[in-house]
Order: sequence, then C-alpha cells, then structure tokens
Amino acid sequence: MIETSTIRHQAGVIAYRVLDDEIRVLLITSRDTGRWIIPKGNIGVHATPAETAEKEAYEEAGIRGTVAGSVPLGFYTYFKRLDFGETLPATVAVYPLQVTKQCKKWPEKGERRLAWVSLEEAIALIDEPGLIPLLRRLTQLQNPEHR
Repeated sequence: MIETSTIRHQAGVIAYRVLDDEIRVLLITSRDTGRWIIPKGNIGVHATPAETAEKEAYEEAGIRGTVAGSVPLGFYTYFKRLDFGETLPATVAVYPLQVTKQCKKWPEKGERRLAWVSLEEAIALIDEPGLIPLLRRLTQLQNPEHR
C-alpha cells in the first residue's frame, strides 16, 4: 500500500490562446526525457495550487496569464521519475490558463522546447492518458454548445 506522504501533490496549467477561433495549447518538453508535457510542479507549503500553477507556467515556459478561479479543470495522476531512478506517484491539479504574455526570458529557457499546437495535436503528443480528458474539457469550456 502506498502511503499518502509519498504521493507528490502538484499543480499545472493547460496554457492556451485562441487564434482565428481555434484553441492553441502550449506544450513543453520534460527536462529528463524530452516527452511533451504541460507546465507543472510541486505545491509549496505557502502557496495555493492555483498560485503554484501560475508560477510553474512562468518558470518552465515563460508565459503569463491568470488562472480563472480556484477550482481546477480536473486532476490526473502519473509516476514521477526521480533523479536516482525511483518513481513516486503524483497527482496534478490542472488549471486552464489563458496566456496574456509570452516572455523573452524565463528561468528554464534553454532547458525545454515549447510548441503551440492544436488540441488534436496536443492529444496526439501527450503520453499521460489522464491529461487527455482535461484537454478535451478545455474545448467544452470555450464552446458551451459542445457540452
């Protein structure tokens, strides 16, 4: 049985913008394997999950925006690989973040690749299956008639 103290609690964003009535999502690569992911990180002791999500979006992808509200779009789980080869389960609270600014400099620039892609491309590129329903849910939030 896994003890809850070993589960990482993280927060992240599905960063998006709307261009010509199409939602474009920002994906980044992980530093270790280069797989496509969303900006996310461990929730700090003195930060809310939404604050953590906004902070990680800036640090990992150089984007600014505002998470609308304190309720996440949803959650997914994955196994985080640690530096020494061990894996730990992680739960990620995911917030939609409409991007208002893309910075020229940010803390992890040069450590990751970034790509603005359509939702369909994002679904094809993401390896974490729990994230796919959240990407689809973003469409529903933007287009209420698809609910």
